[in-house]
Amino acid sequence: MAVTACQGLGFVVSLTGIAGIIAATCMDQWSTQDLYNNPVTAVFNYQGLWRSCVRESSGFTECRGYFTLLGLPAMLQAVRALMIVGIVLGVIGILVSIFALKCIRIGSMEDSAKAKMTLTSGIMFIISGLCAIAGVSVFANMLVTNFWMSTANMFTGMGGMVQTVQTRYTFGSALFVGWVAGGLTLIGGVMMCIACRGLVPEETNYKAVSYHASGPNVAYKHGGFKASTGFGPSTQNKKIYDGGARTEDEVQSHPSKYDYV
Repeated sequence: MAVTACQGLGFVVSLTGIAGIIAATCMDQWSTQDLYNNPVTAVFNYQGLWRSCVRESSGFTECRGYFTLLGLPAMLQAVRALMIVGIVLGVIGILVSIFALKCIRIGSMEDSAKAKMTLTSGIMFIISGLCAIAGVSVFANMLVTNFWMSTANMFTGMGGMVQTVQTRYTFGSALFVGWVAGGLTLIGGVMMCIACRGLVPEETNYKAVSYHASGPNVAYKHGGFKASTGFGPSTQNKKIYDGGARTEDEVQSHPSKYDYV
């Protein structure tokens, strides 16, 4: 029961994380305009992985996609690749984990096969979560670097008394969604790997050993000296002497030399 609960909870957490990674990748607010020095503005800019948008004070929003591939920064292309790899691995892991659920029986699939599929899906979820966290972190590092470079270049001339107009960008909501989703996917993958150990059938080291009598149709038992020969009721429950070589009747019919002393 605990294994089934752990596997099911890991599947739900991983599924939620993959959905969050897909949502974060499609969101446009990866970087938003910093309004620290200009809180009142008629235009608000924000950018995503696939397009940049401008929202006016009237509520009208206009977005424009990135119609170039080679003209984009290398870091942005790397973030795109990491997020796409994370989504692909996560979707494959979900498909594999559905067939690996213990509560679902498909044909005559054994528990060992389900254990291997559970481990495979768990590893895929872990890699998917790491890719998402790495992609979001790389983009965040790029934002921090550009932010401080823009801050250093805002004050020029006259000993820093003249401020130039320059747009700075800070963290958007998509970054936090990506971090949380990647963490959930990573946790779900770890739970699936833990559930895999409980699905593996236990192997016993005990090996039964059967003993066979040298005589025909004689079965030895552990509880005493009784034997069953299978020749009829008159031969049952006879005591065995001298290691099975003589029975009680033979001892009585053939006295030993010590009987005359």
